[in-house]
Amino acid sequence: MAEQYRNLPLNPLRAFAVAAQYHTFTAAANHMGISQVAISRQIAILESYLGVQLFERRARSVKLTEVGKSFSREIIGLFHDLEMATHRVLQNEREMVVHLRIYPTLVHYWLSPRLSRFYEAYPSHTVRLDTTVQPLDFRGTHLDLAFQLGQGEWGDSRSRKLFDERIDVVCSPAYAERFNGFSSPQDFTRATLLHAKYRRREWDLWAGASGRTLPDGPGMIFESSLLAYGAARDGLGLAVGQLDILEGELESGRLIRPFMTEVETGSSFYLVWPTLKSVATPTRHFVDWLLSQNHQPTEFFRRNA
Repeated sequence: MAEQYRNLPLNPLRAFAVAAQYHTFTAAANHMGISQVAISRQIAILESYLGVQLFERRARSVKLTEVGKSFSREIIGLFHDLEMATHRVLQNEREMVVHLRIYPTLVHYWLSPRLSRFYEAYPSHTVRLDTTVQPLDFRGTHLDLAFQLGQGEWGDSRSRKLFDERIDVVCSPAYAERFNGFSSPQDFTRATLLHAKYRRREWDLWAGASGRTLPDGPGMIFESSLLAYGAARDGLGLAVGQLDILEGELESGRLIRPFMTEVETGSSFYLVWPTLKSVATPTRHFVDWLLSQNHQPTEFFRRNA
């Protein structure tokens, strides 16, 4: 059975599926761009392979046998699905577009400053961003790739880790100066804490690792880390920052780390792509480019020495 599966007569199968749809060998031959004799020969090969008669040959016409009717119902849809899948792959290749889901904060602080270098390397490619924040499920979506924070476990996908999540408290230089550089524990207790709505546990995690007691009061709550970091830069309080994402802000001095207490959260940022469809060339280029930017081995193409 395994040997037969490996030697399935695909060309005769397709010729039969087309002839069954068009009901004549002549129409099937015109559709496939070959001769009527070639269609007849392909179907004869399939009949010999199966050991059954699929068409009744008449003087000027052909007619599906009962076995042929039953078999055609089984395979016509399969070839249609195969053609549609091939069409989608070719369309994706022609479009040269990467549909990427990514957190808004990651776009603003991490990807945007780097993206022009990707376009310099691949000027024909386009990256379209989806900043929806919801559980990742590639099924029924147009997504080719996603940035995700977690432990690397997403269904029907493959992933590569970019970097671990490292956090520390950040604020503007002016805000730290208002509180004497937080040189005493009392300075910290008077500060305003800035919270991102979906990252509320980060303050408790940082306080537990640093041995500090958090100030009383609710602080200020923002819909996203992007807004919380902007508020910290504007001098409204202290935020728990993701250090790799805020690398540019810290290097420029727009944000500082007054306590210099780095904490690893146990989560990491991953590139994730689906295994339910082929990975288009633009997506392969983008994944490899991102990995190389992070000084990691490429996934799809060998990097030039």
